[in-house]
Amino acid sequence: MKRTISRKLTYSAIGVMLVLLCIAVLITPTSQPKSGWEQLPKLLDRIKAPEFPDRDFNITDYGAVGDGKFDCTQAFKTAITLANAAGGGRVTVPAGIFLTGPIHLKSNVNLFVSEAGVIKFSPDPNKYLPAVYTRWEGVEGMLYSPLIYAYEQENIAITGTGTLDGQGSENWWLWKKIQKEDRDKLFGYGRDGVPVRQRVFTANLKLRPPMIQPYKCKNILIEGVTIKNSPFWHIHPVLSQNITVKNVTVEGLGPNNDGCNPESCKDILIEGCYFNTGDDCIAIKSGRNNDGRRLSVPTENVIVQNCKMKEGHGGVVMGSEMTGGVRNVFAENCIMDSPNLDRAIRLKTNAVRGGFLENIYVRNITVGEVREAVLKINFYYEEGDKGDFTPHVRNVNMENVTSKKSKYALLLNGYERSPISDVHIKNCAFNNVKSSNSVGGIKNVILENVKINGEVFNGPLTEQNPLGSKDNM
Repeated sequence: MKRTISRKLTYSAIGVMLVLLCIAVLITPTSQPKSGWEQLPKLLDRIKAPEFPDRDFNITDYGAVGDGKFDCTQAFKTAITLANAAGGGRVTVPAGIFLTGPIHLKSNVNLFVSEAGVIKFSPDPNKYLPAVYTRWEGVEGMLYSPLIYAYEQENIAITGTGTLDGQGSENWWLWKKIQKEDRDKLFGYGRDGVPVRQRVFTANLKLRPPMIQPYKCKNILIEGVTIKNSPFWHIHPVLSQNITVKNVTVEGLGPNNDGCNPESCKDILIEGCYFNTGDDCIAIKSGRNNDGRRLSVPTENVIVQNCKMKEGHGGVVMGSEMTGGVRNVFAENCIMDSPNLDRAIRLKTNAVRGGFLENIYVRNITVGEVREAVLKINFYYEEGDKGDFTPHVRNVNMENVTSKKSKYALLLNGYERSPISDVHIKNCAFNNVKSSNSVGGIKNVILENVKINGEVFNGPLTEQNPLGSKDNM
């Protein structure tokens, strides 16, 4: 009898403990972050700049001459090869102007450009052959080598306070008007699924190479240098991870002179940079159309902090080559200001690209003047609604953003079947706005304490009520 009572008491105690445990689980706060911004510290901890052995390889020791005329291509190649073979180090560029063809970085090599050092890239397209495995406007192919290129390397860097001059205006920029045939051919290869190694272009190619392209690389640092006048995009990491772009100046007002375009990459920090560009200052991408779907690699965990944007088509942009998707973008503490800057924050896509853009967080942005809109989300870019791959945009958050002059505060154009969803605009002030918000194809777009030309608006936006409710208190 006593044993039975004891056993019953034991079972009862266990039952009470299980009930208490369940209650504790229910009332204990979840470990998930309450807002997207709470994820930022952990994401920043993931991004670590590579370190290099204290070992220098001066390019002048291998035949380089800094007179701006002598071809130093072989000197760069030799120094990089020796640094890599030694286990890593700095390939140093001293004072002088060093003319070169493409530079191919290898693992554990830091290309260091001194303050008075200039790397000037040859405008001769034949220098950038044979073709390499690259990506051009979101489609892979065998094309001209990027000016600085790395393929499947780890721990690489471009640092210093010197200058990289792509000399785009000397030849390359003129190709914008005559590139259509090659562009259509490359896009046709992507559409038809031709194997990449068979998409070979040779000497008569008119598709301009980017300035810097790490391809399938890990642990990348670009810091301190001035990068100017690229033939095409300036900084274009592809299918790479753990990328830091810090205190870099990008100057280039040529056609398609985007500043920094991470594509199908993960864990990227763009910090303290200055952009004055002929196209988007920062454009986050993930492949184009069928070729993007073939790889299906999103870009995720992009952090933009303390940057300044002057001229360009957009300050922080996502798309339009975003078929693989973009998620977890954080932009904060930036200044964007120029009558020649079209938009501050821009998301662009269409029904040919498909893909998704989600979890976009923007705060503490000071916008002076932009030509069109402070925030533009557009599903009708280029081909518009003429495809079978409906895009999705969701969870876009903007707070503490101010502007001094624009045509629109918000310009949002989605599809009725796939509306732009869950957009939250909070504690923002848009001044000297010429036109009312333009919205269509939206769902759950909410204003919270938003001033437009001094008037406060709150509540949901609709196509019939693009401003929400005016606060008369």
